[in-house]
Amino acid sequence: MTDSLFQTTVRKPLAEELRPARLSDVIGQDHLLAPTAPLGRMVQAKRLSSFVLWGPPGVGKTTIARLIARETGYEFIQLSAVSTGIVDLRKAIAAAADLRAISGRSTAVFIDELHRFSRPVQDAMLPAIEDGTFVLIGATTENPSFSLVSALLSRAKVLTLNRLDTPALSQVLARAERLIGRALPLDAAARDVLVDMADGDARYMLGICEDLLTLDEKEQLDPAALAAFALRRAPLYDKGQEEHYNLLSCFHKSLRGSDADAALYWAARMTNGGEDPAVLFRRLACAASEDVGMADPQALVQVLTAWQAFERIGWPEGRLFLAQAINYVATAPKSNASYLAFGRATDLARRTGSLPPPKHILNAPTALMKEHGYGAGYRYDHDQPDAFSGQEFFPDEIAAGPREPLYRPNERGFERDVRKRLAFWQARRARGETDDR
Repeated sequence: MTDSLFQTTVRKPLAEELRPARLSDVIGQDHLLAPTAPLGRMVQAKRLSSFVLWGPPGVGKTTIARLIARETGYEFIQLSAVSTGIVDLRKAIAAAADLRAISGRSTAVFIDELHRFSRPVQDAMLPAIEDGTFVLIGATTENPSFSLVSALLSRAKVLTLNRLDTPALSQVLARAERLIGRALPLDAAARDVLVDMADGDARYMLGICEDLLTLDEKEQLDPAALAAFALRRAPLYDKGQEEHYNLLSCFHKSLRGSDADAALYWAARMTNGGEDPAVLFRRLACAASEDVGMADPQALVQVLTAWQAFERIGWPEGRLFLAQAINYVATAPKSNASYLAFGRATDLARRTGSLPPPKHILNAPTALMKEHGYGAGYRYDHDQPDAFSGQEFFPDEIAAGPREPLYRPNERGFERDVRKRLAFWQARRARGETDDR
């Protein structure tokens, strides 16, 4: 009888039926809703200022917007940027203006998927927000700094919602079972897997719970049976937006930090989310030069070879080449000396302008150029002992003054040998040991 009772009394989706009726019932967002937190203070003062709720799906953005308007006594108008245009927005502004003029009540306009509004539509809201016609409550899953106009960001606080962690999702699961009056047909291990499958999204998890209610109450699913019953969701990963750059940054920093395991993990996160492997190989090539550099010149060769092999073989075997390149770069000795050297060279070039090069290292293909001293005194290094002539190659103005070396190799890997060579040549230059002796 429990199942039939549930079916007749609960007609809404389970996620809607479990939607909190009070702000105090919201799970996992105490950093915003506690009495001393930003939204908690607004509720206590009964006065709202415009804000944007930024967070992943299924963490309570719409619920918080509704409840905070109700508990502060604001009229609530809900719009969705997916289906709303500037005409609908103007109607909402007019309704808010009329309400304020007639009754003195304030209006909170909630706009879901705010990032989908075009810039002209965002701009159209500004005067009404500025003069207090309505308070904006926006909700977005994308980084507002990328998707919202700066003028709107200056008028609305951005409040970040937490991804729901395991304890929070377990609370949601317990509430669902109390509502339906029985435990879900899962063993203990499968319950943990269900929470893991939700990936921080309570709404997604409750959708699976609804499907589970169609099973016989006596049936108990283990993790394998649950995985077969409810296919694991695709991981949250937006290849074109902030998550792409966040995970790519984690990947590169793991390579730089010589943590092969972490680098492999972030690479797997991205490829599982559908990232083009070429993106990872491009980052590997950059790391092989920027962070490994001359400490192991083979790193760049290894990456490019693995990249070429991947393009020829493809998935799934191509992951072998990707993994090998990741492990090589992550475990190679590290030096950013070449990277820093080019930065110093760029700075020196900017400061010194268009200084003429020394004539002795210029070619003289014409008689006139020879008459003007082009190439005069040039010594072919390969004709000298040790293939070292000790000539000056900088413009005279730079060569005349004190100068710090631009390339400063480290005492790691292959650069240890390079450092010794540079020291040897510099000592000969300092002693004036050109091979004119």
